[in-house]
Amino acid sequence: MNGVVNMEKGRDRTKSTRYSRKIGRMGNSLGISLPKMLAEKLNVVQGDEIEFIENDEGEIVIKKVRKSNLPENVRPEVLEAFYDVFNEDQDIFNDLRDR
Repeated sequence: MNGVVNMEKGRDRTKSTRYSRKIGRMGNSLGISLPKMLAEKLNVVQGDEIEFIENDEGEIVIKKVRKSNLPENVRPEVLEAFYDVFNEDQDIFNDLRDR
């Protein structure tokens, strides 16, 4: 086996693929290699950036970081601060939307 298992889950027969890799040392950090099939699905190559997102169920989702070009008059740190405030106050915004 090459560390890839195709699986069916539940009654709806949703198919999923499970990838298995050993953790290795990369300098002072730990790292894993991406299987070729997964790298192709993510459309990543050496040097690309990926992000790990933990969902409400404790699962980790891996996504390719999408680079966007901001207009010259928008500083990335201001946009990031706005995003942080929006996330912190999302319940307030939802309440205002539902009124």
